[in-house]
Amino acid sequence: MSRLVPFLGFVLLAALLGFGIWWNTGHDPRTVPSPLINKPAPDFVLPELDDPAKTVSKASLLGKPYLVNVFASWCYVCGEEHPVLMAEANQLGVPLIGYNYKDAPDDAKAWLARHGNPYSMVIADRSGRTALNFGVYGAPETYLIDAKGIIRYKRIGPLTPEVIKQQLEPAIAALKKEAP
Repeated sequence: MSRLVPFLGFVLLAALLGFGIWWNTGHDPRTVPSPLINKPAPDFVLPELDDPAKTVSKASLLGKPYLVNVFASWCYVCGEEHPVLMAEANQLGVPLIGYNYKDAPDDAKAWLARHGNPYSMVIADRSGRTALNFGVYGAPETYLIDAKGIIRYKRIGPLTPEVIKQQLEPAIAALKKEAP
């Protein structure tokens, strides 16, 4: 009997592991559900990257939908996403706001100078404290926020042409239909 207990424990753990693998098959880890979807974006006041004396707040952005794209010069995947943003930003139909995350301002400015700047403005969160309120896991991430300041979409990981076409464009179009 004493040998049967460890064996049954092993079988139970193996079954749980197998069920977990089966359950997650086909799920994209970048589609982590956010508890903030359809809830107000957190209040924030952050400096502009190019002019830290100027600030941007949630209140100043109300009135029209916009995208917030979290990026950093140290983020390898952001470099893969960036050409897509350069090609697609003007066709999205909403402002694309760069959210520079935990980055030295000079590094971020040099990175944008080297790769191009697809953003209508860039705000900086050097400490990452505001990012915590948004539920940022890391860079890159993208949020679609409606005219009332409600988060309608969140993407963890890079935007690709397929993601833009299949997910982001329909979400933006839905917001435009809702607009009065």
